[in-house]
Amino acid sequence: MGIDHKKISKFLSLVLRHRPDKIDLQLDKEGWAVTQELLEKAKKHFPQLDTALLTEIVESNDKQRFSFNSDGSRIRASQGHSLTVDLGYSPKLPPEFLYHGTVEKFLDPIKQNGLLKMSRHHVHLSRDTDTAIKVGSRRGKAIILRIRAAEMHKDGMQFYESENGVWLTDQVPASYIEFKEN
Repeated sequence: MGIDHKKISKFLSLVLRHRPDKIDLQLDKEGWAVTQELLEKAKKHFPQLDTALLTEIVESNDKQRFSFNSDGSRIRASQGHSLTVDLGYSPKLPPEFLYHGTVEKFLDPIKQNGLLKMSRHHVHLSRDTDTAIKVGSRRGKAIILRIRAAEMHKDGMQFYESENGVWLTDQVPASYIEFKEN
């Protein structure tokens, strides 16, 4: 049986986005962990995890969830933290439309309250419908919402783009969401 990249990637998401304490890992205020410390402390859970395998997982992750600093000595999650971190993203002009994938059971609350960041730092939006479909499909049959991002920006709301191309904002009021049948 081969090495389960998906399982290791989920573990990395857990410790780099939500629970570094699970392996007594220290993150700095920008969410960076020392790569060598991560490898040492993850050995208990994944003895096969070494620098080469970690690099392969980071580089091959389809959503580019993780990144190394310029010399590879530090690693962090690109977004999606429930911990308080400052990813250092600057406000950016979004495209005219962005997209959000969800499922039917969340439509009524979204119609009432808009998209809220809940336990995350930001609401996550996609540049294209294909990505939004993938995101929504994780919980069932995807429903794609079109967000009038340029209009939101014009009305004073800020957007950020993460290193892996995910668009981030604090909230999306329902008045900027187009609810169309897929």
